[in-house]
Amino acid sequence: MIPRYSRPEMARVWSPERRFRIWLDVELAAAEAMERLGEVPAEDVATLRRTFDGFEFSAADVARIDEIEKVTKHDVIAFLTFVEEKGGLPARHLHRGMTSSDVLDTTLAVQLKEATALLLADVDRVRAAVKKRALEHRRTPMMGRSHGIHAEPVTFGLKLAGWYDAWGRRRAMLERAGRVASAGKVSGAVGTFASVDPRVEAAVMERLGLASAEGAATQVVARDRHAELFCAMALAGATLEQQATEVRHLQRTEVREAEEPFTAGQKGSSAMPHKRNPILSENLTGLARLLRGYAVPALEDVALWHERDISHSSVERVIAPDATIALDFALNRFAGMIENLRVYPDRMKENLELTGGLYEAQRVLLALVGKGTPRQESYVYVQRNAMKVWEEKVDFRSALKRDPDVRRVLTEAEVDACFSLEHHLKHVDTIFARVFGEER
Repeated sequence: MIPRYSRPEMARVWSPERRFRIWLDVELAAAEAMERLGEVPAEDVATLRRTFDGFEFSAADVARIDEIEKVTKHDVIAFLTFVEEKGGLPARHLHRGMTSSDVLDTTLAVQLKEATALLLADVDRVRAAVKKRALEHRRTPMMGRSHGIHAEPVTFGLKLAGWYDAWGRRRAMLERAGRVASAGKVSGAVGTFASVDPRVEAAVMERLGLASAEGAATQVVARDRHAELFCAMALAGATLEQQATEVRHLQRTEVREAEEPFTAGQKGSSAMPHKRNPILSENLTGLARLLRGYAVPALEDVALWHERDISHSSVERVIAPDATIALDFALNRFAGMIENLRVYPDRMKENLELTGGLYEAQRVLLALVGKGTPRQESYVYVQRNAMKVWEEKVDFRSALKRDPDVRRVLTEAEVDACFSLEHHLKHVDTIFARVFGEER
């Protein structure tokens, strides 16, 4: 992922320096387990501990491994060659009975576990921001829309409560998928444990805080585990896009009920000085497209040949860092946007009043039905007066009072009783209690 969309902590998870350190941790943990089983001399393992305890790979070390790989054409062999250069003869015991996938897949599990932890913290920031603004605007009335058209009133807080609810689902899905993907293996070629004791795998996984991949793994960890996480990230992106798109609509000049923060010195357009564009939301929409795109090759990686092939390898080297870095960036961008979102209650009120109470059409319909008028007849009476508001710009309430069919059933006072904004907000606290677990 390009630096523009990379936050340092997440980028570090995927740095070559971090990757090689995890490779080394896997190899050392396996050697220590083999020592306890009497398969590797204790003095050699002790020497390796002294040599590599606290060792951090430098840029020069990475360059040296890359130089070796130009000859070996194999990254794990290049790494082991480098470790032997540093560790001397005792390093010959590293990788005993293991295959490259034992190192690569276990390392990927560690990286995905670390990345998921960061993503969960990001989601927690998003949820805290959304909750705070939801409580702030619990009873800020605004027009609810269906198909982009005025429907019936809601509150801005209710809209945000729905967002908060969605992020609870996204968090649960990411947490589960992260656990599923946090599984490694040290079972040797084709996963039979022919040359490495199963107790070694158990010890390595315990040391690294991972699960063993399967009761019966192949040469690789099954890729459905990783696909589940990439799908969870794609769905998190879809939720980001849904909510970012809402902000974009609310910021349109004709609506202008909410607006992204616009900071001092910020410029909206190189040509038009008056512009304040929803660039953050638009950026999130674009990143969501990437996240969906990463899910597709992850799903295609599931079908490998026999006990393994490496068609998944090139894919994962790209999508694993890119997807986690992109989502990490997007979640923090969204959280900051919500924390500083400008909300315009007065404009919401203006838009509520734009159609002169037309949003009460359903209440009039139900009042007529309640007085014994057949529903379809009632619908016709209300709709024809509603159409006059659109086409003749008449006042809806006045039109209803002049309609002989309506007046035959409802008094003026009963018509007036249908027009009450508070009616639409009477269960706001109930919904908030369901979402946030608060008392009414």
